Amino acid sequence: MNRRLGLVGIVVFALGAGVVGGRVTSSLADEAGLEARVGELRGAVLSLFAPAGAVATETNPNYKGVAAPAPAAPSSPAAADWPSYNKTLTSERFSDLSQINTKNVAKLKVLCTYDTWRITSFEAGLIMVEGALIGTTEFDIFSIDPSTCAENWRTHEEYPGYILPTNRGAAYLDGRLFRGTDDGRVLAYDFKTGKRLWETTIADVKKGEDVPAAPIAWEGLVFIGNAGGDFKGAKGHMYALDAKTGKIVWQFFLVPKTEGDTVRGPEGATPLDTSTWKNIPGAPISGGGAWTSTTLDPASGLLYVPVGNPAPDYANGVRQGDNLYTGSVVVLDAKTGAYKNHFQLVPRDWHDWDVSNPPILIKTMGGKRLMAVAPKDGHLYGFNLADNKLLYRTPVTRIENVEEPFAVDKDVHFCPGAVGGEEWNSPGYDPLTNLIFTGEVEWCTTVKLQTKEEIVAAPLGQIWTGEKYLNPFNEFGKFTRPDTAWAGWLHAVDADTGVWKWRLKSNYPILSGVTPTAGGLVFFGDVGGNFYALDVATGQKLWGQKIGGAIGGGVITYAVNGTQKVAVATGYVAPAFPAEIRRAKIAILGIEGDTGSK
Repeated sequence: MNRRLGLVGIVVFALGAGVVGGRVTSSLADEAGLEARVGELRGAVLSLFAPAGAVATETNPNYKGVAAPAPAAPSSPAAADWPSYNKTLTSERFSDLSQINTKNVAKLKVLCTYDTWRITSFEAGLIMVEGALIGTTEFDIFSIDPSTCAENWRTHEEYPGYILPTNRGAAYLDGRLFRGTDDGRVLAYDFKTGKRLWETTIADVKKGEDVPAAPIAWEGLVFIGNAGGDFKGAKGHMYALDAKTGKIVWQFFLVPKTEGDTVRGPEGATPLDTSTWKNIPGAPISGGGAWTSTTLDPASGLLYVPVGNPAPDYANGVRQGDNLYTGSVVVLDAKTGAYKNHFQLVPRDWHDWDVSNPPILIKTMGGKRLMAVAPKDGHLYGFNLADNKLLYRTPVTRIENVEEPFAVDKDVHFCPGAVGGEEWNSPGYDPLTNLIFTGEVEWCTTVKLQTKEEIVAAPLGQIWTGEKYLNPFNEFGKFTRPDTAWAGWLHAVDADTGVWKWRLKSNYPILSGVTPTAGGLVFFGDVGGNFYALDVATGQKLWGQKIGGAIGGGVITYAVNGTQKVAVATGYVAPAFPAEIRRAKIAILGIEGDTGSK
């Protein structure tokens, strides 16, 4: 049944978006709503057979951490907003709002819903700032009332879209909004009206590059990179743009620059050369996409960039070496783009285990300055920033058969698979309990390699994984049947020691943002469309309800006129995940009886 859901999802993309070569056109997708209605009807029928959401929590008898939570500080005025992708530039995702708490969360309910009328890979990291809730789809940016869901404005962009229609959100700074596009640009808009102010190209769509990441903004600069690291010849770069004009202030190559590469602006100083890439003839250096958001430490002015996989994804025999800076967090001077440091988490990657989300920067209860990051390899890493040494590497999902090399003459099964581990949303950190929360996917992949001759023969600009299977649905390997072998994990891990205190298993993968609050709660959603509120100290479910389609985007909380709300992006539909086919919507939740709701 779940495999059928996945196939129907791909068919709906083809019908609703209009496949043209390897790309899609938004004009066909805009033949307004008919395809969306048909797709949702199919999804509603098939969802009758989908299992209900279920979670189970266990505690760790070996955990010896904080005996009791620290007292919460009074909420600051800044707590009312969620002004950036991960709330703060340092990406902790913690809210010191406590109006919704362990005592009253049982009264939580959906107050209103905003319907985008799109069937899309809805991964938007929502922001709420200056009294407006901002979201994006691949072709639209919109502003809605954060209490009533009423639309303030919506701006539509018309351009050839990407084969996977994805955008992960917008950034805000000084009355402007910023977002990337699937045709390789960064766009700026007036916050009040949605009028476009400027555009800047930072990616080469002919090579398969696009710009799906949510930018962040600081001190007059917009920071964003390009994706496309699964395409032959595509390379990841990081950029800083002038927020007022869109001019490129600096550019940094995340994999080595070679002859013929486009330089679009002043280059940040780098020691990177080709010495860690031993590529065979016909296999150009490729990969290192910056397909998710970034983290910035305002105190030091350092930018932390998560870098994706090398390509071809599975065939490291044609690109021997550590393949820097793929599978790394790269640290740059935010003002100049100059290289400062890097942490390579996944050297010689052959599993497509990107460093797939922004790291979090925290000061632990034990006094450590910590960088915590959870890539797709299924572990949570903690680095002491005093000396940049690894403190722990804690498994947080199923790990299986990860050392076996891939081959041309047999299938190799491994976990987490290419869409396993922690995806594009970061962990969250609760300073009151000293716990880091990781939302993970348990789902495995089976791979068989192409020959080196077949790999080299692939044309530039095409998906380039080294995967043998000719079935286009298996471009990234064959995934285990989800109806028997997929799940989600939420681990609560001590930030000082890396020991987990409790862990929750869901019968659906967890892709959403994970948001702890001063109300003693942690919020998250799963691919089944189920949204949960847990007791942060114990992991016990206090509230749970199916609120829409698969939840793969933002989970944020904020206050409007003194009343706390929670906003959730629902309706994630993508070929990689056989989820229900539901339109992309934003659900706003609050406590029953809230006078601010309509």
